[in-house]
Amino acid sequence: MALDIPLIDFQELGLVIHLFPKLALIHPNCIILAISPANQDIATSDAIKLARDVDPSGERTFGVLTKLDLMDKGTNAVDVLEGRAYRLQQPWVGIVNRSQADINKNVDMILARRKEREYFETSPDYGHLASRMGSEYLAKLLSEHLELVIRQRIPSIIALINKTIDGLNAELDRIGRPIATDGGAQLYMILELCRAFDRVFKEHLDGGRPGGDRIFGVFDNQLPAALKKLPFDRYLSLKNVQKVVTEADGYQPHLIAPEQGYRRLIDGAIGYFKGPAEASVDAVMFLLLL
Repeated sequence: MALDIPLIDFQELGLVIHLFPKLALIHPNCIILAISPANQDIATSDAIKLARDVDPSGERTFGVLTKLDLMDKGTNAVDVLEGRAYRLQQPWVGIVNRSQADINKNVDMILARRKEREYFETSPDYGHLASRMGSEYLAKLLSEHLELVIRQRIPSIIALINKTIDGLNAELDRIGRPIATDGGAQLYMILELCRAFDRVFKEHLDGGRPGGDRIFGVFDNQLPAALKKLPFDRYLSLKNVQKVVTEADGYQPHLIAPEQGYRRLIDGAIGYFKGPAEASVDAVMFLLLL
């Protein structure tokens, strides 16, 4: 961000001093152009005062002197431009803008810049500073400084972007990502969820996450205790086995082994396991989500 500080009406200065710095100039990425006329005392420059308030170190302030060609004869601004009258960390740059006569004659900027270069190159006061004066040099100086600032800020910008991406991905994982419509993508999502569950489950068991001992307790204590309460003594009693086998045989009794009856007994026994098994899964899932 680059902000020009032009001459400020004295009546509005109080309001601007309070509002302007808070709005923009205090931002660390802001480049301040403190523009002051050369034919006025730099010590009383409103632009310099304002820049000093928001940038005491002067690291972001570029001093710009205008109207060098309008100074009284016998005077010059060399002390200011060379940093002796008022020192800034950034260099002072003098510029010569189009006069009102040039504007009235519609002098274009290309010709105006050429006249500006000629002024500094032929000036007995500023000739030794000609290579560091003028609007073109000011543009180059600001461009180089802006590039430097960008290079310095890139690592923090990249870190901020990556942090934001990680935060958004975490939020998507929490609220759920969009569900794919085609079968292949849905299968891939299911496999990814299974892998994630498997990874977290192993971390719990291996002690990488808290709760592994509690998950172990589900299978070592809760599940066996639930299985012991199943009514297998009644279900596998001789009377019930005989009843199931007879019903399975129907009107054709078995000749050797009652296979159909055994299958029916096994299916029924497996049904008893369903309740404790699902309860164990729910208990583990609850521990994984803690």
